[in-house]
Amino acid sequence: MAHAKPVAEFIDRCIGPALAAQGFAASDIVAAWPEIIGERLAAHTEPLRIVWPRSDDRSEPATLVVRVTGAFALELQHSAPLVIERVNTYFGWRCIGRLSLRQGPVRRAAAPHRVPMSPAPAQAARVREAVGDVGDKALRDALVRLGDAVLAEAKTTPKKA
Repeated sequence: MAHAKPVAEFIDRCIGPALAAQGFAASDIVAAWPEIIGERLAAHTEPLRIVWPRSDDRSEPATLVVRVTGAFALELQHSAPLVIERVNTYFGWRCIGRLSLRQGPVRRAAAPHRVPMSPAPAQAARVREAVGDVGDKALRDALVRLGDAVLAEAKTTPKKA
């Protein structure tokens, strides 16, 4: 019987040729872009390609071409040393030496809209009892919402063995 494999194992095989044409050796930098440079920067940027030097000397670092949204380009330009350091740290060697910025729209998949789940009525009653008499109504309501959210999340999160 064949064992199920994670989809991530097939990404390089499926889109690897297209990424290789853009200078990417693997899908790592594209797939992990938000983890590499942080969610805030990743929301306004996307890696386009890596341009390797034409010389045979592989000790010379490459240029990472990044698409950036309009006015955010100035901030990315100031953050370039940090981005280069994070990318090089991710790969474990000094592969990127500079950034080349291209202004334009960034294609980002919208985060899926999560419908908040409600805890069971008995659990909701326990939350309200645990919150008790908090003098500030806004604080009490916030604590109840927090308790409901924690219990609903615990209900949907699979338990680790």
